[in-house]
Amino acid sequence: MRLDNNSGLTMWRLSLLLLFLLLRHGAQGKPSPDADPHGQGRVHQTAPLSEAPHDDAHGNFQYDHEAFLGREVAKEFDQLSPEESRARLGRIVDRMDRAGDGDGWVSLAELRSWIAHTQQRHIRDSVSAAWDTYDTDRDGRVGWEELRNATYGYYTPGEEFHDVEDAETYRKMLARDERRFRVADQDGDSMASREELTAFLHPEEFPHMRDIVVAETLEDLDKNKDGYIQVDEYIADLYSEEPGEEEPAWVQTEREQFRDFRDLNKDGRLDGNEVGHWVLPPAQDQPLVEANHLLHESDMDKDGRLSKAEILGNWNMFVGSQATNYGEDLTRHHDEL
Repeated sequence: MRLDNNSGLTMWRLSLLLLFLLLRHGAQGKPSPDADPHGQGRVHQTAPLSEAPHDDAHGNFQYDHEAFLGREVAKEFDQLSPEESRARLGRIVDRMDRAGDGDGWVSLAELRSWIAHTQQRHIRDSVSAAWDTYDTDRDGRVGWEELRNATYGYYTPGEEFHDVEDAETYRKMLARDERRFRVADQDGDSMASREELTAFLHPEEFPHMRDIVVAETLEDLDKNKDGYIQVDEYIADLYSEEPGEEEPAWVQTEREQFRDFRDLNKDGRLDGNEVGHWVLPPAQDQPLVEANHLLHESDMDKDGRLSKAEILGNWNMFVGSQATNYGEDLTRHHDEL
């Protein structure tokens, strides 16, 4: 019996894997077509803004701090004095307003945009870490040829992969990466900005990349090339039966999941829309929910927007400090008694 890691070889996440391989080995070269996807499954679930309980009623604002700042930056604020924490929050307020309409107020949309921005910091950091690997001519953009050469090595036209055994597999991988690059390259200049390279490496995070994620998933699983994923193709991505082996109970459960929840129109197969619903499931707009919460708790004059004074007046809900961290420790200790 062979069990593929989570949902099998996640080809549509391959480019991100190649990035990790390049960083680890520090050298250019072709990726392995059988590279392990580091446990990443096909289904992209939106991560929670924080793992902390949302427990404002007991004076524990850790959830709000991590949602507003991101988890790592929230830890930094916990080490600051209250004065420095408030001062830095004031600068963040100015940034939020400047990033929006610059009218001197923080709107719900600006607050939501900030929270969404902080939650994607780890993605931007991963792209920044790889930027110099791809931007070989140091012009501030990554061309398709730069990315191709950094990932697959240098070849003269017509001689691609002549020196590897599974040349056809590599050609397919290259063609697929180029197609994804063209979709990520929204202005069509064959040069990727940081935002466009981020869309290439993390297509699941960008609405305009949804179709390419669906197309790559269909290509991986649709073995008979009829444009649909049949239940046996779906199962084959998860499990390979050995001769004479009884199918495990969890595989039967997956068949039921396919029938009851994946196959929305009950025609016995998954079309593109159903694949999209499966691998990129609809999710609650968590940044909007948290933005509404912070606005409701801080909008003293109830005008539907926040002034800098209103945010700083409720600063300990937005950010932590040594003082608030000590107070939360006392609260937790009291609850344990």
